[in-house]
Amino acid sequence: MLVEYIPLLIIFLLAFFVALVVQGLGAGFGPRRPTERKGQPYESGMVPYGPGTRRISVRYYLVAVLFILFDIEAIFILPWAVVYRDLGVSGLVLMIVFIFILEAAFVYAWKKGALEWE
Repeated sequence: MLVEYIPLLIIFLLAFFVALVVQGLGAGFGPRRPTERKGQPYESGMVPYGPGTRRISVRYYLVAVLFILFDIEAIFILPWAVVYRDLGVSGLVLMIVFIFILEAAFVYAWKKGALEWE
């Protein structure tokens, strides 16, 4: 039964080997002439001001995680809607539980103020 997966394993090993070879060739033969000017941040031809990296609020990442959470909700609900009639009552009950859990997370985030942008 596992014999069927040997071609897939060979492809993964070949891809890994090719990636290692390409990385090695780039590191071995690539140009390395670092200068102070090349190390400076580039901002569309403008003279950079301040540090090259800026602090980003944790709220930005919180909104991104919430977006992913509710995007996953849509990913699971759409296929369920396609096969809704085939799943019967048990499929309906399980989806109601799934939606209830996600809505509880949504209400919790809303009450904590995670969805407010300042």
